[in-house]
This record gives sequence, C-alpha cells and structure tokens, in this order.
Amino acid sequence: MTRVVYYCASTLDGYIAEADDTIDWLTGYGGTYTGAGVEPIAGSYERFYDGVGSLVMGSATYEFVLEHGGEWPYKDKPCWVLTSRSLPIPEGEGVDVRLASCPVAEIYDEIVAAARPRDVWVVGGGNVASQFADDGLFDELRVHVVPVVLARGKPLFDRPLPGGPLQLTRAVPCDNGMVELTYEIERTPA
Repeated sequence: MTRVVYYCASTLDGYIAEADDTIDWLTGYGGTYTGAGVEPIAGSYERFYDGVGSLVMGSATYEFVLEHGGEWPYKDKPCWVLTSRSLPIPEGEGVDVRLASCPVAEIYDEIVAAARPRDVWVVGGGNVASQFADDGLFDELRVHVVPVVLARGKPLFDRPLPGGPLQLTRAVPCDNGMVELTYEIERTPA
C-alpha cells in the first residue's frame, strides 16, 4: 500500500533549516553513539529512498537542491514542486520535475498513482508537510532528530497538526548520535 511519508532531519528544537534555508547544522554534524540498540546511519537514507516512487517539495527546498545538489538527485522518480513561481527545470535523462501551483489535494491522486506500489516522499518544507496534514493526506512522519539547538529557523511544520497526538511506532538510536523517530499519522478528513 502506498503511504505518504514526511522524511526529514530536524534539530532537537524542531527546525529543518536555518532562517536563511541553510542546513550547515546537519551537513557539518559529526556525533557518535555506541549505546544499546544502536543502528548504523550509513545506508538508512538509501533504504528509505529505494521505497519511494514519487516526491513532493516546496519551492525553497527545490531551489536548495538545485543550488547545492549538482546533478539532479531524484532521477527516474516524478517530483512535484509546489510553487506559484516559474522555476527552472534541470535537464537530463530521467529528470521528471512537475511544477504545480494548486493546493496539494488537487494533485494528490496523481502523485500517489505515480508512486505505486512505492511510497510518496514529502521532502519538505514545513508548509508542504502542513498542507498534506491539513487535508488528512499524511500517513507517517519519519524524522532524524539531530542533537543541535538553533532556537530559530524553518520549523518542521508551519502550524499545528489536526487530529491530536501522533502515535510513536519506532525509535532507533543511530551510531552518529541522531535518533530516528517514526510516527503514525491518523488520517483525518479535511
């Protein structure tokens, strides 16, 4: 069954980027942990990405990927970019970027159909994730909590989630000191 998953990294205080959209707090992080139940961080992204059939992101995330990613990293998987602006689309074989200037609910069925039988990855940011949650179109939050405190920046979500508390389904300490938390999101009709 295709699920919609918001998979990301967040600071301990709930930010996915600094106020200027940079993520030096993540790319420069170098912690370790050797306690009980630890799993290697190496390969965790690849395992997740193998289960992804389509992606959705906002324009700030998209522009960051274009600026810092070099070659398009999501080849052979359709990627919707929610934006009200005209943005460049990378060239090359396997690039499938679709700009959309409508509410996520209007393109949801198309995004899910393109992902089947795999999952939809909500890449970010907090506003895009909140749109999925607002419309009851979200199944899982999987966040790598990084032990860094920014005290300000771009939040994990832009607004409170409808439907009450999330249900923790998995907590995994990683060998780099991060903790991967997986929460089930109860779908609530909009």
